[in-house]
Amino acid sequence: MNKLLFLSLIFLFINSLNHPIQAQQKPNIIYIYADDLGYGEIEPYGQKKIKTPHLTKLANNGMLFTQHYASAPVCAPARAMLLTGKHGGNSYIRGNYELGGFADSLEGGQMPLPEGILTLPKLLKQNGYRTAMAGKWGLGMHNTTGSPAKQGFDYYLAILDQKQAHNFYPTHLWENDQYFPLDNPYVYVHKGLDPQTATNEDFDAYTGNEYATDIMTEKALQFITETKEQPFFLYLPYTQPHVSLQAPKEYIDMYEGQFDEKIYYGEQGYAPSLKPYATYAAMITYLDAQVGKVVSQLQELGIADNTIVMFSSDNGTTFNGGVDPVFFNSVAGLRGLKTDIYEGGTRVPFIVSWPAKIAKGTVSNLPSIQYDMMATIGDLIGVQVENTDGISLLPTFLSEAAQQQKRDYLYWEYPEKGGQIAIRKGDWKAVKVDVIKKGFKNAKWQLYNIAEDPTEKNDLADEYSSMLAGFDAIVKKEHSPAHIKEWEIIEPKYAK
Repeated sequence: MNKLLFLSLIFLFINSLNHPIQAQQKPNIIYIYADDLGYGEIEPYGQKKIKTPHLTKLANNGMLFTQHYASAPVCAPARAMLLTGKHGGNSYIRGNYELGGFADSLEGGQMPLPEGILTLPKLLKQNGYRTAMAGKWGLGMHNTTGSPAKQGFDYYLAILDQKQAHNFYPTHLWENDQYFPLDNPYVYVHKGLDPQTATNEDFDAYTGNEYATDIMTEKALQFITETKEQPFFLYLPYTQPHVSLQAPKEYIDMYEGQFDEKIYYGEQGYAPSLKPYATYAAMITYLDAQVGKVVSQLQELGIADNTIVMFSSDNGTTFNGGVDPVFFNSVAGLRGLKTDIYEGGTRVPFIVSWPAKIAKGTVSNLPSIQYDMMATIGDLIGVQVENTDGISLLPTFLSEAAQQQKRDYLYWEYPEKGGQIAIRKGDWKAVKVDVIKKGFKNAKWQLYNIAEDPTEKNDLADEYSSMLAGFDAIVKKEHSPAHIKEWEIIEPKYAK
């Protein structure tokens, strides 16, 4: 070996010690996103009635976060903020702004992401990753700027309109901006049944031939296989357990006879169900099985060690469609549900597995939020991301607590359900509700010590009133004007 080659090899070796992630192939990244899955609905977070063995194994082999949050308490804004690294005061999408209707002929989706915005798949694609998604999108139809194909995905198979996701047996999906038919008849799932006349056959009418998530997982596994030789990003925003109550029979049968069922006839919207408890549990166990299939595929292909798998949910448990969050202790006793800025609507599971880098069975109490993912993934691939509201969690993933950037606060701004604002600063959480009706200045702050009172029962605003001006200042700093008047709840310039 000549001297020059020897010195070059020594340099490369030393450089690899200083940059362990960049020295090898960049890690594959998989982000699995449940829909309306509450903080307490899987076994790693204390669930007792619903079985989730694959998520338990994922947590045992990785890191579980106890204080992780969705960026918004409903679907579309949470997804937008996850993918763009913006909080509710700066995000282009701040609410579920519905377009179109429920019928196939009226499919219009939600407000689309604009062109020119930086998204996670765009960032990764620019840095050598192949990108794909399979699941629910909710950020624009195929013929808008919000199409996944225009937001950085090389491949996608999706329910683009969130309203279509209310039926797990839809007539179609969308694949790379093309209509993808399924062998299912059209059923309007929001039509209930008459308890006096309903028959078993009436309930059967809400079941089709092709369960959409089966096909999503099939396409996801195919993508992993075809892309195993290069770094990839796979986004799996599954629709479980968002109602309607629909699950494959084999999963419902797992819970046969375990619960004292009360037939759900559709009186709270969404599809009726003969066995609502068993079906809801089945949907979560089915979701867990999809996680298991993905992890098994990684192991079979020999790429599991260098693949980081993240699992979370877009918001807390829903309040309608036959779901009983009290029965399942779905939000682990926290206050509020989906659409609420309180802990039950925003605190969500977050599990991260990366066999080559993350120590098994670790737990993090670091307060973190989904708009941190932009900075985290940028750090993961060695790219400094500018103009993001989040911080990188990579040091925490790697158990390097001393290197973890500290943050002053977490910020939520949600213009729906009367207008809501929340700020978490250390152990303190300040909340304002009814902001639209009362006006920002007149709506009173509520104040909770989350460490001592995680269920937000004891409002300490009067006792610690000297703190409240500081929260006003944070809102003033973090709020930027919304681009539509319905979302401008802080200092609206329009006439009421």
